[in-house]
Amino acid sequence: MRPSHLSLTLLVLVGSSAAADVKMDEATKKATARALEWLARQQNSDGSFSDGGYTHNTAVTSFAMLAFMSQGHLPNQGFYGPEVSRAARYLMASARPQDGYLIGSRGGNMYCHAMATLALAELWGQTGDDEIRPILKRATDLIVKSQNPQGGWRYEPAPTGADISVTIMQVMALRAAKNAGLHVPDTTFKKAIDYINSCYNPRVGGFSYMPGGAAPGFARTAAGVCVLYLTGEYNAKEIPKAVEYLKRNFDTHQHFYYGHYYAAHAMHQVGGKEWEDWYAKLVNYFLPRQSPDGSWSTTSRREVGPVYQTSIAVIILSVPANYLPIFQR
Repeated sequence: MRPSHLSLTLLVLVGSSAAADVKMDEATKKATARALEWLARQQNSDGSFSDGGYTHNTAVTSFAMLAFMSQGHLPNQGFYGPEVSRAARYLMASARPQDGYLIGSRGGNMYCHAMATLALAELWGQTGDDEIRPILKRATDLIVKSQNPQGGWRYEPAPTGADISVTIMQVMALRAAKNAGLHVPDTTFKKAIDYINSCYNPRVGGFSYMPGGAAPGFARTAAGVCVLYLTGEYNAKEIPKAVEYLKRNFDTHQHFYYGHYYAAHAMHQVGGKEWEDWYAKLVNYFLPRQSPDGSWSTTSRREVGPVYQTSIAVIILSVPANYLPIFQR
């Protein structure tokens, strides 16, 4: 039987504008512990995770793996170390021999590749596992080579089209790889930021799917703010209005989990009272909606399924635990 409570070493986080003592309370710790217990039971025998129509999928596996890691579980460290180890081995085995594309035999696209690269980068950065490095390096190099002339990325590992959603996921993966110690050209980040900023709509303060595209969206705006902070653009002129856009649209029903995955980390980077209030809203939203079995799920066709949703809910609620390097200040 899995334990219903896991002890965490929590850090006091200091916001950029004012001190904010944001911690996981007992109810939140118990909720995420039950979620991890449920999530562990969903792992396939090969170490992967499946959800909805996405079977043995590298992106779903990566979200689940990051959920365990968000509370300090690593191979040989933590109760769910074995689950993390099996997931990591699956991701490494999914690398396409000719170019390191992390999609496995079940298929996928650059969304999947970016999430798998991010997860392996986070793991390698914390463990220094020699088996991970060559696979991670090839995956990182593939992302760099696939950047298009405008600075963005699209669904395939080729420098063709671009959209902000795929682009931001590649930047997250590259940032994690660089943080872990791999070389990523500064020009790659610069071109990516130029592309992301070209999607900004100054009139409403949000980011659109493509430059000059339709109305901005919550998920894209959250991701845009998150990446601006992660790439060191702390004083970017786009951030203040984008943060106000996020605050006005907290209850968005379009890609809620995906959007709040980025928004939680964006607001954490903002810090201070803004982050304190945002995290309280997240707790008030998620805890009452947790299923008795420990999972989170909605019937929205825009959400993948309960493994995906539960993984993201745990990652979001665990931000104050400060374990994932990519989301630390």
